[in-house]
Amino acid sequence: MTLTTLDYTIIIGFFIISLLIGIWASKSAGKSSTDFFLSGRNMPWWLLGVSMVATTFAADTPGLVTELVRKNGVSGNWVWWAMLLTGMLTVFFYAKLWRKSGITTDLEFYELRYSGKIAGFLRGFRAIYLGVIFNIITMAGVCLAGAKIANILLGISQTEMLLYSSIIVVVYSSLGGLKGVLLTDFVQFILAMIGSVWATVYIVNMPEINGLSNLLSHPNVSGKLNMLPDFSNTESLITLFIIPFAVQWWSTWYPAAEPGGGGYIAQRMLAAKDEKNATWATLFFNFAHYALRPWPWIIVGLASLIIFPSLESMNQAFPNLSEEMQGHDVGYAAMMTYLPAGLLGIVLTSLIAAFMSTISTQLNWGSSYVVNDFYSRFINKNASEKQKVVVGRISTVVLMMCAALFSFYLQSAKDVFDLLLQIGAGTGLLFILRWFWSRINPYSEIAAMVISFVIAGFFFINRKLENPFFEIAGYWELIIGVVITTFGWILTTLLTKPTDAKTIKKFEDLIFEGEDKFKNIGVKIVGFITGTIGVYSFLFATGNWIYGKTILASVLTIITLLCVFILLKIWKRISS
Repeated sequence: MTLTTLDYTIIIGFFIISLLIGIWASKSAGKSSTDFFLSGRNMPWWLLGVSMVATTFAADTPGLVTELVRKNGVSGNWVWWAMLLTGMLTVFFYAKLWRKSGITTDLEFYELRYSGKIAGFLRGFRAIYLGVIFNIITMAGVCLAGAKIANILLGISQTEMLLYSSIIVVVYSSLGGLKGVLLTDFVQFILAMIGSVWATVYIVNMPEINGLSNLLSHPNVSGKLNMLPDFSNTESLITLFIIPFAVQWWSTWYPAAEPGGGGYIAQRMLAAKDEKNATWATLFFNFAHYALRPWPWIIVGLASLIIFPSLESMNQAFPNLSEEMQGHDVGYAAMMTYLPAGLLGIVLTSLIAAFMSTISTQLNWGSSYVVNDFYSRFINKNASEKQKVVVGRISTVVLMMCAALFSFYLQSAKDVFDLLLQIGAGTGLLFILRWFWSRINPYSEIAAMVISFVIAGFFFINRKLENPFFEIAGYWELIIGVVITTFGWILTTLLTKPTDAKTIKKFEDLIFEGEDKFKNIGVKIVGFITGTIGVYSFLFATGNWIYGKTILASVLTIITLLCVFILLKIWKRISS
Protein backbone atom coordinates (compact mmCIF):
# COMPACT_ATOMS: atom_id res chain seq x y z
CA MET A 1 0.00 0.00 0.00
CA THR A 2 1.30 3.45 -0.93
CA LEU A 3 -0.20 6.88 -0.45
CA THR A 4 -0.76 8.91 -3.60
CA THR A 5 -0.48 12.64 -4.17
CA LEU A 6 -4.27 12.89 -3.71
CA ASP A 7 -4.05 11.21 -0.29
CA TYR A 8 -1.27 13.52 0.86
CA THR A 9 -3.17 16.55 -0.43
CA ILE A 10 -6.22 15.64 1.67
CA ILE A 11 -4.10 15.08 4.79
CA ILE A 12 -2.05 18.27 4.42
CA GLY A 13 -5.21 20.26 3.65
CA PHE A 14 -6.74 19.10 6.92
CA PHE A 15 -3.60 20.12 8.85
CA ILE A 16 -3.71 23.58 7.29
CA ILE A 17 -7.41 24.02 8.17
CA SER A 18 -6.75 22.97 11.78
CA LEU A 19 -3.87 25.41 12.13
CA LEU A 20 -5.87 28.26 10.57
CA ILE A 21 -8.74 27.63 13.00
CA GLY A 22 -6.30 27.71 15.91
CA ILE A 23 -4.77 30.97 14.71
CA TRP A 24 -8.20 32.57 14.14
CA ALA A 25 -9.53 31.47 17.54
CA SER A 26 -6.38 32.69 19.32
CA LYS A 27 -7.59 36.28 18.99
CA SER A 28 -10.41 35.70 21.45
CA ALA A 29 -8.85 32.82 23.41
CA GLY A 30 -5.96 34.96 24.63
CA LYS A 31 -8.18 37.57 26.27
CA SER A 32 -8.74 35.68 29.53
CA SER A 33 -8.59 32.24 31.10
CA THR A 34 -12.40 32.02 30.86
CA ASP A 35 -12.19 32.60 27.10
CA PHE A 36 -9.29 30.15 26.80
CA PHE A 37 -10.91 27.33 28.78
CA LEU A 38 -14.67 27.98 28.40
CA SER A 39 -15.04 30.06 25.20
CA GLY A 40 -16.77 32.86 27.13
CA ARG A 41 -19.62 30.55 28.27
CA ASN A 42 -21.75 31.23 25.19
CA MET A 43 -21.50 28.02 23.17
CA PRO A 44 -24.62 26.41 21.59
CA TRP A 45 -25.66 22.84 22.41
CA TRP A 46 -25.05 21.41 18.94
CA LEU A 47 -21.41 22.54 18.81
CA LEU A 48 -20.75 21.31 22.35
CA GLY A 49 -22.52 17.99 21.69
CA VAL A 50 -20.58 17.35 18.49
CA SER A 51 -17.35 18.22 20.31
CA MET A 52 -18.12 15.67 23.03
CA VAL A 53 -18.72 13.01 20.38
CA ALA A 54 -15.61 13.96 18.40
CA THR A 55 -13.47 13.76 21.52
CA THR A 56 -14.67 10.24 22.36
CA PHE A 57 -13.93 9.19 18.77
CA ALA A 58 -10.27 8.79 19.62
CA ALA A 59 -7.72 7.01 17.47
CA ASP A 60 -7.95 4.09 19.91
CA THR A 61 -11.77 3.79 19.79
CA PRO A 62 -12.11 1.92 16.45
CA GLY A 63 -9.24 -0.29 17.58
CA LEU A 64 -10.92 -1.02 20.90
CA VAL A 65 -14.22 -1.91 19.22
CA THR A 66 -12.39 -4.10 16.69
CA GLU A 67 -10.56 -5.91 19.50
CA LEU A 68 -13.80 -6.50 21.40
CA VAL A 69 -15.56 -7.81 18.28
CA ARG A 70 -12.69 -10.09 17.27
CA LYS A 71 -12.42 -11.59 20.77
CA ASN A 72 -16.02 -11.65 22.02
CA GLY A 73 -18.22 -10.84 19.04
CA VAL A 74 -20.62 -7.89 18.78
CA SER A 75 -21.85 -8.50 22.34
CA GLY A 76 -18.34 -7.73 23.59
CA ASN A 77 -19.25 -4.06 23.28
CA TRP A 78 -21.44 -4.27 26.39
CA VAL A 79 -18.38 -3.41 28.46
CA TRP A 80 -18.84 0.17 27.22
CA TRP A 81 -22.47 0.13 26.00
CA ALA A 82 -23.56 -0.25 29.64
CA MET A 83 -22.07 3.18 30.35
CA LEU A 84 -25.04 4.73 28.56
CA LEU A 85 -26.82 4.58 31.93
CA THR A 86 -24.11 6.81 33.40
CA GLY A 87 -24.51 9.29 30.55
CA MET A 88 -28.29 9.41 30.83
CA LEU A 89 -27.98 9.99 34.57
CA THR A 90 -25.90 13.07 33.77
CA VAL A 91 -28.44 14.30 31.20
CA PHE A 92 -31.50 14.21 33.43
CA PHE A 93 -30.03 14.87 36.88
CA TYR A 94 -26.71 16.71 36.67
CA ALA A 95 -26.27 18.75 33.45
CA LYS A 96 -28.37 21.63 34.79
CA LEU A 97 -26.65 21.50 38.17
CA TRP A 98 -23.19 21.85 36.64
CA ARG A 99 -24.22 24.85 34.54
CA LYS A 100 -25.94 26.49 37.55
CA SER A 101 -22.73 26.27 39.57
CA GLY A 102 -21.06 28.93 37.39
CA ILE A 103 -17.60 27.50 38.07
CA THR A 104 -14.73 27.39 35.58
CA THR A 105 -13.67 23.77 36.08
CA ASP A 106 -15.45 20.89 37.78
CA LEU A 107 -12.69 20.88 40.42
CA GLU A 108 -13.92 24.24 41.73
CA PHE A 109 -16.85 22.18 42.96
CA TYR A 110 -14.76 21.09 45.94
CA GLU A 111 -14.47 24.57 47.42
CA LEU A 112 -18.09 25.27 46.55
CA ARG A 113 -19.39 22.11 48.23
CA TYR A 114 -16.86 21.72 51.07
CA SER A 115 -15.12 24.13 53.46
CA GLY A 116 -11.76 24.64 55.14
CA LYS A 117 -8.18 24.05 54.08
CA ILE A 118 -8.90 20.41 53.36
CA ALA A 119 -11.28 21.46 50.56
CA GLY A 120 -8.52 23.54 49.00
CA PHE A 121 -6.05 20.69 49.35
CA LEU A 122 -8.52 18.31 47.68
CA ARG A 123 -9.01 20.70 44.77
CA GLY A 124 -5.27 21.10 44.22
CA PHE A 125 -4.51 17.41 44.62
CA ARG A 126 -7.26 16.39 42.19
CA ALA A 127 -5.92 18.93 39.71
CA ILE A 128 -2.64 17.02 39.57
CA TYR A 129 -4.23 13.59 39.98
CA LEU A 130 -6.79 14.02 37.17
CA GLY A 131 -5.35 16.83 35.06
CA VAL A 132 -1.85 15.39 34.97
CA ILE A 133 -1.59 11.70 36.04
CA PHE A 134 -4.98 10.40 34.89
CA ASN A 135 -4.90 12.63 31.82
CA ILE A 136 -1.46 11.43 30.77
CA ILE A 137 -2.58 7.78 31.01
CA THR A 138 -5.63 8.54 28.85
CA MET A 139 -3.63 10.43 26.23
CA ALA A 140 -0.90 7.78 26.23
CA GLY A 141 -3.48 5.19 25.18
CA VAL A 142 -4.59 7.45 22.33
CA CYS A 143 -0.96 8.05 21.33
CA LEU A 144 -0.31 4.30 21.25
CA ALA A 145 -3.33 3.74 18.99
CA GLY A 146 -2.24 6.58 16.72
CA ALA A 147 1.24 5.10 16.51
CA LYS A 148 -0.13 1.68 15.49
CA ILE A 149 -2.24 3.27 12.75
CA ALA A 150 0.72 5.30 11.51
CA ASN A 151 2.99 2.28 11.49
CA ILE A 152 0.57 0.22 9.39
CA LEU A 153 -0.77 2.92 7.05
CA LEU A 154 2.26 5.22 6.78
CA GLY A 155 5.15 2.94 7.64
CA ILE A 156 6.60 5.33 10.19
CA SER A 157 7.78 4.55 13.69
CA GLN A 158 6.03 5.42 16.92
CA THR A 159 8.65 8.08 17.65
CA GLU A 160 8.21 9.78 14.27
CA MET A 161 4.42 9.73 14.47
CA LEU A 162 4.32 11.23 17.95
CA LEU A 163 6.85 13.91 17.04
CA TYR A 164 4.94 15.12 13.97
CA SER A 165 1.44 14.90 15.42
CA SER A 166 2.40 16.42 18.77
CA ILE A 167 3.75 19.56 17.14
CA ILE A 168 0.59 20.12 15.11
CA VAL A 169 -1.96 19.37 17.84
CA VAL A 170 -0.06 21.36 20.47
CA VAL A 171 0.17 24.41 18.21
CA TYR A 172 -3.54 24.75 17.43
CA SER A 173 -4.84 23.69 20.85
CA SER A 174 -2.47 26.00 22.72
CA LEU A 175 -3.30 28.91 20.41
CA GLY A 176 -7.07 28.63 20.08
CA GLY A 177 -8.10 27.37 23.52
CA LEU A 178 -11.48 25.67 23.86
CA LYS A 179 -13.03 27.62 20.99
CA GLY A 180 -10.31 26.36 18.63
CA VAL A 181 -10.85 22.84 19.95
CA LEU A 182 -14.63 23.03 19.47
CA LEU A 183 -14.40 24.32 15.90
CA THR A 184 -11.79 21.77 14.84
CA ASP A 185 -13.82 19.06 16.59
CA PHE A 186 -16.78 19.97 14.38
CA VAL A 187 -14.70 19.56 11.21
CA GLN A 188 -13.09 16.41 12.57
CA PHE A 189 -16.42 14.79 13.46
CA ILE A 190 -17.78 15.31 9.93
CA LEU A 191 -14.59 13.87 8.44
CA ALA A 192 -14.58 10.96 10.86
CA MET A 193 -18.17 9.96 10.11
CA ILE A 194 -17.75 10.26 6.34
CA GLY A 195 -14.51 8.31 6.47
CA SER A 196 -15.77 5.48 8.70
CA VAL A 197 -19.05 4.96 6.82
CA TRP A 198 -17.50 5.18 3.34
CA ALA A 199 -14.65 2.84 4.31
CA THR A 200 -17.12 0.32 5.72
CA VAL A 201 -19.19 0.29 2.54
CA TYR A 202 -16.06 -0.18 0.40
CA ILE A 203 -14.64 -2.97 2.58
CA VAL A 204 -17.93 -4.91 2.67
CA ASN A 205 -18.04 -4.85 -1.14
CA MET A 206 -14.43 -5.97 -1.68
CA PRO A 207 -14.10 -9.26 -3.61
CA GLU A 208 -12.61 -10.89 -0.50
CA ILE A 209 -15.78 -10.08 1.47
CA ASN A 210 -18.26 -10.11 -1.46
CA GLY A 211 -21.15 -8.21 0.07
CA LEU A 212 -22.99 -7.91 3.36
CA SER A 213 -24.86 -11.21 3.11
CA ASN A 214 -21.65 -13.15 2.54
CA LEU A 215 -20.00 -11.32 5.42
CA LEU A 216 -22.80 -12.20 7.85
CA SER A 217 -22.95 -15.84 6.74
CA HIS A 218 -19.19 -16.46 6.74
CA PRO A 219 -18.19 -19.16 9.28
CA ASN A 220 -15.61 -16.83 10.87
CA VAL A 221 -18.34 -14.23 11.48
CA SER A 222 -21.71 -15.95 11.91
CA GLY A 223 -21.00 -16.99 15.49
CA LYS A 224 -20.09 -13.45 16.55
CA LEU A 225 -23.21 -11.54 15.47
CA ASN A 226 -25.32 -11.79 18.63
CA MET A 227 -25.91 -8.41 20.26
CA LEU A 228 -26.58 -10.04 23.62
CA PRO A 229 -24.03 -12.29 25.37
CA ASP A 230 -24.45 -16.04 25.41
CA PHE A 231 -26.51 -16.54 28.57
CA SER A 232 -25.42 -20.19 28.73
CA ASN A 233 -21.77 -19.10 29.00
CA THR A 234 -21.35 -18.02 32.63
CA GLU A 235 -17.96 -16.35 32.11
CA SER A 236 -19.21 -14.31 29.14
CA LEU A 237 -22.46 -13.39 30.88
CA ILE A 238 -20.68 -12.13 34.00
CA THR A 239 -17.95 -10.24 32.15
CA LEU A 240 -20.00 -8.63 29.39
CA PHE A 241 -23.41 -8.09 30.95
CA ILE A 242 -23.83 -8.64 34.68
CA ILE A 243 -20.76 -6.71 35.85
CA PRO A 244 -21.29 -3.71 33.49
CA PHE A 245 -24.98 -3.38 34.47
CA ALA A 246 -24.88 -4.43 38.11
CA VAL A 247 -21.60 -2.79 39.12
CA GLN A 248 -19.66 -0.85 36.51
CA TRP A 249 -21.96 1.95 35.31
CA TRP A 250 -22.65 3.51 38.73
CA SER A 251 -19.45 2.61 40.56
CA THR A 252 -16.58 3.48 38.22
CA TRP A 253 -15.17 6.79 37.02
CA TYR A 254 -14.18 6.69 33.36
CA PRO A 255 -13.44 9.60 30.95
CA ALA A 256 -16.68 10.77 29.26
CA ALA A 257 -18.70 8.36 31.44
CA GLU A 258 -18.22 9.92 34.85
CA PRO A 259 -21.14 9.24 37.22
CA GLY A 260 -22.66 12.65 37.86
CA GLY A 261 -20.65 14.20 35.04
CA GLY A 262 -17.10 15.49 35.15
CA GLY A 263 -13.92 16.00 33.15
CA TYR A 264 -14.20 17.41 29.64
CA ILE A 265 -17.94 16.62 29.58
CA ALA A 266 -18.41 18.98 32.53
CA GLN A 267 -16.13 21.50 30.83
CA ARG A 268 -18.46 21.63 27.85
CA MET A 269 -21.58 21.85 30.02
CA LEU A 270 -19.96 24.79 31.84
CA ALA A 271 -19.21 26.44 28.47
CA ALA A 272 -22.87 26.28 27.36
CA LYS A 273 -25.04 29.38 26.91
CA ASP A 274 -27.43 28.22 29.60
CA GLU A 275 -28.76 25.17 31.41
CA LYS A 276 -30.96 24.04 28.50
CA ASN A 277 -28.03 24.08 26.09
CA ALA A 278 -25.95 22.10 28.59
CA THR A 279 -28.69 19.46 28.86
CA TRP A 280 -29.32 19.21 25.11
CA ALA A 281 -25.58 18.95 24.40
CA THR A 282 -25.20 16.02 26.81
CA LEU A 283 -28.30 14.27 25.44
CA PHE A 284 -27.04 14.57 21.85
CA PHE A 285 -23.64 13.25 22.90
CA ASN A 286 -25.10 10.12 24.48
CA PHE A 287 -27.31 9.41 21.46
CA ALA A 288 -24.49 9.88 18.94
CA HIS A 289 -21.81 8.13 20.99
CA TYR A 290 -23.76 4.98 21.80
CA ALA A 291 -26.29 4.64 18.96
CA LEU A 292 -25.21 6.61 15.89
CA ARG A 293 -21.53 5.78 15.55
CA PRO A 294 -20.61 2.19 16.55
CA TRP A 295 -21.86 0.08 13.63
CA PRO A 296 -19.27 1.05 10.97
CA TRP A 297 -16.51 0.01 13.40
CA ILE A 298 -18.34 -3.20 14.27
CA ILE A 299 -18.80 -4.19 10.61
CA VAL A 300 -15.11 -3.54 9.86
CA GLY A 301 -14.19 -5.61 12.93
CA LEU A 302 -16.29 -8.50 11.63
CA ALA A 303 -14.80 -8.17 8.14
CA SER A 304 -11.30 -8.32 9.62
CA LEU A 305 -12.07 -11.86 10.82
CA ILE A 306 -12.29 -12.98 7.18
CA ILE A 307 -9.13 -11.23 5.98
CA PHE A 308 -7.15 -11.87 9.19
CA PRO A 309 -8.81 -14.86 10.91
CA SER A 310 -6.16 -15.00 13.65
CA LEU A 311 -3.71 -12.72 15.39
CA GLU A 312 -0.86 -14.67 13.81
CA SER A 313 -2.16 -14.02 10.29
CA MET A 314 -2.30 -10.30 11.02
CA ASN A 315 1.22 -10.28 12.46
CA GLN A 316 2.51 -12.09 9.36
CA ALA A 317 0.86 -9.48 7.12
CA PHE A 318 2.65 -6.67 8.97
CA PRO A 319 6.08 -8.04 9.93
CA ASN A 320 7.44 -4.57 10.70
CA LEU A 321 4.99 -4.12 13.58
CA SER A 322 6.98 -4.50 16.79
CA GLU A 323 5.97 -7.21 19.27
CA GLU A 324 4.86 -4.58 21.82
CA MET A 325 2.41 -3.08 19.32
CA GLN A 326 0.86 -6.33 18.09
CA GLY A 327 -2.71 -7.13 19.07
CA HIS A 328 -6.28 -7.48 17.85
CA ASP A 329 -6.78 -3.71 18.14
CA VAL A 330 -4.64 -3.15 15.02
CA GLY A 331 -7.29 -4.99 12.98
CA TYR A 332 -9.07 -1.76 12.08
CA ALA A 333 -5.95 -0.07 10.72
CA ALA A 334 -5.02 -3.30 8.93
CA MET A 335 -8.34 -3.28 7.07
CA MET A 336 -7.76 0.31 5.97
CA THR A 337 -4.77 -0.81 3.89
CA TYR A 338 -7.25 -2.22 1.34
CA LEU A 339 -8.75 1.19 0.54
CA PRO A 340 -8.10 2.88 -2.82
CA ALA A 341 -6.37 6.23 -3.34
CA GLY A 342 -8.49 9.20 -2.32
CA LEU A 343 -10.67 7.17 0.03
CA LEU A 344 -7.54 6.10 1.89
CA GLY A 345 -6.61 9.76 2.25
CA ILE A 346 -10.04 10.63 3.62
CA VAL A 347 -10.06 7.73 6.09
CA LEU A 348 -6.50 8.34 7.20
CA THR A 349 -7.33 12.01 7.65
CA SER A 350 -10.41 11.04 9.67
CA LEU A 351 -8.26 8.85 11.93
CA ILE A 352 -5.75 11.65 12.31
CA ALA A 353 -8.67 13.96 13.08
CA ALA A 354 -9.94 11.51 15.70
CA PHE A 355 -6.51 11.43 17.30
CA MET A 356 -6.16 15.21 17.26
CA SER A 357 -9.66 15.95 18.55
CA THR A 358 -9.18 13.73 21.59
CA ILE A 359 -5.66 14.89 22.37
CA SER A 360 -6.53 18.58 21.93
CA THR A 361 -9.51 18.26 24.29
CA GLN A 362 -7.49 16.35 26.88
CA LEU A 363 -4.74 18.96 26.67
CA ASN A 364 -7.11 21.91 27.08
CA TRP A 365 -9.03 20.18 29.88
CA GLY A 366 -5.87 19.08 31.70
CA SER A 367 -4.23 22.49 31.43
CA SER A 368 -7.42 24.10 32.75
CA TYR A 369 -6.92 22.09 35.94
CA VAL A 370 -3.24 22.99 36.15
CA VAL A 371 -3.94 26.69 35.68
CA ASN A 372 -7.26 27.26 37.45
CA ASP A 373 -7.07 24.70 40.24
CA PHE A 374 -3.36 24.55 40.98
CA TYR A 375 -1.31 27.48 39.63
CA SER A 376 -3.68 30.42 40.23
CA ARG A 377 -5.12 28.82 43.38
CA PHE A 378 -1.88 27.91 45.16
CA ILE A 379 1.21 29.14 43.29
CA ASN A 380 0.26 32.65 42.14
CA LYS A 381 -3.08 33.80 43.54
CA ASN A 382 -2.64 37.24 41.94
CA ALA A 383 -1.84 35.93 38.49
CA SER A 384 -3.10 38.09 35.64
CA GLU A 385 -5.29 36.66 32.92
CA LYS A 386 -2.38 36.80 30.47
CA GLN A 387 -0.17 34.90 32.90
CA LYS A 388 -2.84 32.21 33.25
CA VAL A 389 -3.06 31.82 29.48
CA VAL A 390 0.74 31.54 29.21
CA VAL A 391 0.87 28.86 31.92
CA GLY A 392 -1.99 27.08 30.16
CA ARG A 393 -0.03 26.99 26.93
CA ILE A 394 3.15 25.78 28.65
CA SER A 395 1.30 23.04 30.51
CA THR A 396 -0.25 21.96 27.19
CA VAL A 397 3.22 21.28 25.79
CA VAL A 398 4.45 19.46 28.92
CA LEU A 399 1.35 17.23 29.13
CA MET A 400 1.76 16.22 25.48
CA MET A 401 5.42 15.30 25.98
CA CYS A 402 4.65 13.17 29.05
CA ALA A 403 1.78 11.36 27.33
CA ALA A 404 3.92 10.57 24.28
CA LEU A 405 6.68 9.11 26.45
CA PHE A 406 4.29 7.02 28.60
CA SER A 407 2.68 5.53 25.47
CA PHE A 408 5.81 3.40 24.99
CA TYR A 409 4.92 1.48 28.18
CA LEU A 410 1.44 0.41 27.01
CA GLN A 411 0.46 -2.39 24.65
CA SER A 412 -3.24 -2.23 23.63
CA ALA A 413 -6.39 -0.10 23.80
CA LYS A 414 -8.03 -2.71 26.05
CA ASP A 415 -5.12 -2.42 28.52
CA VAL A 416 -5.79 1.31 28.88
CA PHE A 417 -9.55 0.79 29.11
CA ASP A 418 -9.15 -1.77 31.91
CA LEU A 419 -6.59 0.31 33.79
CA LEU A 420 -8.75 3.46 33.75
CA LEU A 421 -11.81 1.48 34.86
CA GLN A 422 -9.86 -0.03 37.74
CA ILE A 423 -8.46 3.32 38.88
CA GLY A 424 -11.99 4.74 39.04
CA ALA A 425 -13.53 1.60 40.59
CA GLY A 426 -15.64 2.38 43.66
CA THR A 427 -15.60 6.16 43.29
CA GLY A 428 -18.71 6.52 41.11
CA LEU A 429 -21.37 6.30 43.82
CA LEU A 430 -19.69 9.13 45.71
CA PHE A 431 -19.87 11.42 42.66
CA ILE A 432 -23.57 10.60 42.25
CA LEU A 433 -24.49 11.21 45.90
CA ARG A 434 -22.34 14.21 46.84
CA TRP A 435 -24.83 16.68 45.31
CA PHE A 436 -27.63 15.35 47.52
CA TRP A 437 -26.13 13.67 50.61
CA SER A 438 -24.79 16.49 52.80
CA ARG A 439 -22.88 14.05 55.04
CA ILE A 440 -20.23 13.48 52.33
CA ASN A 441 -17.10 15.55 53.03
CA PRO A 442 -13.58 16.07 51.62
CA TYR A 443 -12.22 13.08 53.54
CA SER A 444 -14.76 10.89 51.72
CA GLU A 445 -13.31 12.03 48.38
CA ILE A 446 -9.70 11.58 49.49
CA ALA A 447 -10.39 8.08 50.82
CA ALA A 448 -12.12 7.02 47.59
CA MET A 449 -9.35 8.42 45.42
CA VAL A 450 -6.43 6.95 47.38
CA ILE A 451 -7.94 3.50 47.98
CA SER A 452 -9.00 3.01 44.34
CA PHE A 453 -5.62 4.16 43.01
CA VAL A 454 -3.63 1.88 45.33
CA ILE A 455 -5.77 -1.14 44.45
CA ALA A 456 -5.57 -0.39 40.70
CA GLY A 457 -1.79 0.07 40.91
CA PHE A 458 -1.39 -3.22 42.76
CA PHE A 459 -3.45 -5.18 40.23
CA PHE A 460 -1.72 -3.48 37.26
CA ILE A 461 1.78 -4.27 38.56
CA ASN A 462 0.76 -7.83 39.48
CA ARG A 463 -0.43 -8.48 35.90
CA LYS A 464 2.84 -7.17 34.44
CA LEU A 465 5.07 -9.39 36.61
CA GLU A 466 6.61 -12.49 35.02
CA ASN A 467 5.57 -14.42 38.14
CA PRO A 468 2.47 -12.65 39.49
CA PHE A 469 1.48 -13.11 43.13
CA PHE A 470 -1.87 -14.51 41.97
CA GLU A 471 -4.07 -14.69 38.88
CA ILE A 472 -7.77 -13.81 38.94
CA ALA A 473 -10.27 -12.78 36.28
CA GLY A 474 -10.42 -9.10 35.39
CA TYR A 475 -14.00 -8.75 36.57
CA TRP A 476 -13.00 -9.98 40.04
CA GLU A 477 -10.36 -7.25 40.17
CA LEU A 478 -13.06 -4.71 39.37
CA ILE A 479 -15.48 -6.10 41.95
CA ILE A 480 -12.79 -6.17 44.65
CA GLY A 481 -11.84 -2.58 43.84
CA VAL A 482 -15.47 -1.41 43.93
CA VAL A 483 -16.30 -3.18 47.21
CA ILE A 484 -13.18 -2.10 49.12
CA THR A 485 -13.22 1.48 47.83
CA THR A 486 -16.97 1.99 48.37
CA PHE A 487 -16.80 0.52 51.87
CA GLY A 488 -13.73 2.64 52.62
CA TRP A 489 -15.18 6.01 51.63
CA ILE A 490 -18.58 5.36 53.23
CA LEU A 491 -16.87 4.37 56.51
CA THR A 492 -14.68 7.47 56.29
CA THR A 493 -17.78 9.60 55.72
CA LEU A 494 -19.48 8.26 58.83
CA LEU A 495 -16.36 8.57 61.02
CA THR A 496 -15.46 12.16 60.06
CA LYS A 497 -17.21 15.47 60.56
CA PRO A 498 -19.53 16.70 57.81
CA THR A 499 -19.03 20.02 56.05
CA ASP A 500 -20.31 22.94 58.13
CA ALA A 501 -24.00 23.76 57.75
CA LYS A 502 -23.33 27.28 56.44
CA THR A 503 -21.34 26.01 53.45
CA ILE A 504 -23.93 23.34 52.71
CA LYS A 505 -26.76 25.88 52.77
CA LYS A 506 -24.88 28.29 50.50
CA PHE A 507 -24.19 25.45 48.07
CA GLU A 508 -27.78 24.21 48.01
CA ASP A 509 -29.18 27.75 47.64
CA LEU A 510 -26.99 28.25 44.56
CA ILE A 511 -27.65 24.88 42.94
CA PHE A 512 -31.26 24.22 43.94
CA GLU A 513 -32.34 27.88 44.34
CA GLY A 514 -34.12 27.25 47.63
CA GLU A 515 -36.34 24.53 46.16
CA ASP A 516 -36.59 20.90 47.13
CA LYS A 517 -33.45 19.17 45.81
CA PHE A 518 -35.62 16.21 44.76
CA LYS A 519 -38.12 18.33 42.82
CA ASN A 520 -39.49 16.53 39.73
CA ILE A 521 -37.52 13.41 40.70
CA GLY A 522 -40.28 11.15 39.34
CA VAL A 523 -40.38 12.72 35.89
CA LYS A 524 -36.57 12.77 35.76
CA ILE A 525 -36.50 9.03 36.48
CA VAL A 526 -39.04 8.53 33.68
CA GLY A 527 -36.81 10.60 31.38
CA PHE A 528 -33.73 8.60 32.39
CA ILE A 529 -35.46 5.26 31.69
CA THR A 530 -37.10 6.48 28.47
CA GLY A 531 -33.88 8.00 27.14
CA THR A 532 -31.94 4.83 27.89
CA ILE A 533 -34.51 2.57 26.21
CA GLY A 534 -34.71 4.93 23.22
CA VAL A 535 -30.96 4.95 22.58
CA TYR A 536 -30.61 1.18 22.98
CA SER A 537 -33.62 0.66 20.70
CA PHE A 538 -32.04 2.83 18.00
CA LEU A 539 -28.70 1.02 18.40
CA PHE A 540 -30.24 -2.43 18.04
CA ALA A 541 -32.73 -1.35 15.37
CA THR A 542 -29.76 -0.25 13.25
CA GLY A 543 -28.04 -3.59 13.84
CA ASN A 544 -31.11 -5.59 12.93
CA TRP A 545 -31.68 -3.55 9.75
CA ILE A 546 -28.08 -4.41 8.82
CA TYR A 547 -28.67 -8.08 9.66
CA GLY A 548 -31.81 -8.10 7.51
CA LYS A 549 -34.13 -8.88 10.45
CA THR A 550 -36.80 -6.44 9.30
CA ILE A 551 -39.60 -7.36 11.73
CA LEU A 552 -37.47 -6.96 14.85
CA ALA A 553 -35.83 -3.86 13.36
CA SER A 554 -39.26 -2.32 12.70
CA VAL A 555 -40.43 -3.03 16.26
CA LEU A 556 -37.30 -1.45 17.72
CA THR A 557 -37.68 1.56 15.42
CA ILE A 558 -41.25 2.07 16.64
CA ILE A 559 -40.05 1.84 20.26
CA THR A 560 -37.40 4.46 19.48
CA LEU A 561 -40.00 6.84 18.05
CA LEU A 562 -42.29 6.24 21.02
CA CYS A 563 -39.45 7.12 23.41
CA VAL A 564 -38.78 10.34 21.48
CA PHE A 565 -42.49 11.22 21.73
CA ILE A 566 -42.51 10.65 25.51
CA LEU A 567 -39.36 12.73 26.03
CA LEU A 568 -40.79 15.63 24.03
CA LYS A 569 -43.97 15.47 26.12
CA ILE A 570 -42.19 15.61 29.46
CA TRP A 571 -39.22 17.79 28.45
CA LYS A 572 -40.67 21.03 29.84
CA ARG A 573 -41.10 19.48 33.27
CA ILE A 574 -37.59 18.02 33.14
CA SER A 575 -36.00 21.33 32.19
CA SER A 576 -38.10 23.53 34.46
